[in-house]
Formats: sequence, C-alpha cells, structure tokens
Amino acid sequence: MGRVLVAMSGGVDSSVAAALLQEQGYDVVGVTMKLLDLPDEVAGDRGCCSLEAVRRAQAVCRRLGIAHYTLNLVACFAREVIAPFVAEYACGRTPNPCLRCNVVVKWGELLRRARGVGCDYLATGHYARLEEHAGRWRLLRGVDAAKDQSYALYALTQEMLAHTLLPLGGLTKAEVRARAAELGLPTADTEESQDICFIRRGDYREFLRDRIPFRPGPIVDEQGRVLGEHEGLPAYTVGQRKGLRVGGGEPLFVLAKDVDRNRLIVGPRGALARREVLVREVNWVSCEEPPPGESLAAQVELRYRGEPIAGQVTAEPGGRARLHLAPHDQAVTPGQAAVWYQGELLLGGGIIASGQAGAGCEAPG
Repeated sequence: MGRVLVAMSGGVDSSVAAALLQEQGYDVVGVTMKLLDLPDEVAGDRGCCSLEAVRRAQAVCRRLGIAHYTLNLVACFAREVIAPFVAEYACGRTPNPCLRCNVVVKWGELLRRARGVGCDYLATGHYARLEEHAGRWRLLRGVDAAKDQSYALYALTQEMLAHTLLPLGGLTKAEVRARAAELGLPTADTEESQDICFIRRGDYREFLRDRIPFRPGPIVDEQGRVLGEHEGLPAYTVGQRKGLRVGGGEPLFVLAKDVDRNRLIVGPRGALARREVLVREVNWVSCEEPPPGESLAAQVELRYRGEPIAGQVTAEPGGRARLHLAPHDQAVTPGQAAVWYQGELLLGGGIIASGQAGAGCEAPG
C-alpha cells in the first residue's frame, strides 16, 4: 500500500485519519508540526502550537503502535505565512492564512520532507475527497456538508494531489468521533479550534498593531463625503458593519480601503454585492485551464463555507479569471479566495483582486 506521513494536530480528525490508513494497510508515520516558538503557558492549548497537542498526538500514535515525530517549521511558517499575512493587511487586503499554510507549508515543505524519508503520501484530516479521472486528479466536497473543507485545498497542484490521501472525505463528523471512541483514542472528545493559530485570543488587530502602523484617517461615503474617522485601515475588513462609529441613517458597511489616501469607504449593504470580480493566482484543479476568453458555468464561494452563488467563470491570460455572478448579497473581499464548483466537483479558485481603491502593493509570492 505504501508509506504515508499523517499530519497530526492532536485533534480527533487527524487521529482517526491515521487509524483508518493503518487499517487499510498503509505503513503510517505521525508528525506534528511546531509552527510557533511560544512558551506553552502562552500557546495554551492552541492546536499545533501547544505542548498538550503534541502529547495528544503522541498518545494516539502509541495507541496505534506507530512512530511519531515533531517537526520544527517555525522559521518556514514565519517567513511563508505570518509575514505575507501582515503584508497583505498593510496593502489593504484581508488574507486567509490557512490557505497559504496548506499549499506552502503542509503540501510544500511537509510533503517534501515526507518524500525525503521514503513516504509515498501525505495525509490529513480534511473533509474532502479525491478521485482520479482521465489522468487527472479531481477534488470533491466532503460528504458532510457541514464540515466540507475542499475550499481550503483549492490551491493544491496536480503533483501535490497525486501524493495526497484524504481518508475522512466520505465520513461525517459524528462518524469520525464515534470511530475514535471505538478505538479508544484519547482525542475522541477533543474540541475543535476555529481561530487562526498564531493570533492570541482571536484578536488580529492586536497582533497587527505590533507589526504595522495604524494611521487614523477619514471615513467617507461613495461620493467622498467625510462621515467620521477610522482608527487605521488594518482594523477593518470589507463587509464590516460594527465598530464604524458613524451614526444616523441606514446601516453602513465597509466597501473598500483606499490605502493611497488612507480613506475607509463605506456605503449601504447593496453596494457590497458586486457581480463582476477579478481573480488572480488562479489554480485549475479538476479540469484543464480553459483558453483565455472561454467561460463555464459554476457555483462560486467567495469565502470559506460561504453560500454558493451561481455565475460564469471566464479565463483570462496571466493566471487570472473574471467572475460574472448572479444577484447576491455577499461581500466581495480582496485577499480572500473565490472558489468555484460544479456540483460536488471543485473546478478551481484564486484570490480576489478587485474591489479596493489605490492599493499600490504587490501580492506576496
């Protein structure tokens, strides 16, 4: 069956993934990534970054009778995930660092190291499915709609997918927990972490204040009329309503961040839902890249677990695509990923590029 390295966070999903692969006959090795250089009393019980998480993963591996290693990727994570996260906010965008971590750290550095020690595959506890069709690897939604994580894997290349195993894609979360209990795994009742792992107490503004300047400036409407003052553009994201401190009239939302003029542009909710969206750094997953100008029908998700929107995706030169969306009421946020599907099949995705004024920054490599 081959040898597989399982990325183990100390949670129930990766624990059951390791157990299932062992049952299927794979030679399984567990690894926990150390991504943050924090004292344990500061890290607390923050998934991959705490001593307790490592101990849980070790306990699972002992239970299964497999080897476990802890891999120090602190420098790689700081360079490839944290630094671009800060740079994107400085440019007025709102990144999703977990997407970059997946493609650069897990399926980049970790997969490279896995193959270097004789492992044929990298496995994780993501709720998504893979299938090979006509010589191409296709990515599908997990069967548990409430847990589907295919969106988070849209940037994986064909080479990465060819060396990937996703054993939980055909299971529900309830089935995974039940299986963990049956096996007597110590992670069966472990709670899930929803926060960004390197943001303490979930406050990204506090994290950014230590790294980039917050310069107060005007809050303006779409006509440029000054309505108030913002505390610094990194403190806001497109679609935000709370915290604007602009009273009177209809509710206002952040429409864009004008970095060049340090202005926060606000307006009514209806102005958020743009129907034409430019996307950069596009990765075509389950189908070949269409020639420039060719369009296909799809359902588009504008953020992780967002409500799908019907639309057309038109390929453009230079790794770009243009989305033409049906009427909707969702915010289109530069820096977030737009991912498109046909039914359960994930066709491709990329980073939302348009929608802000005067953003004079290059996207991170």
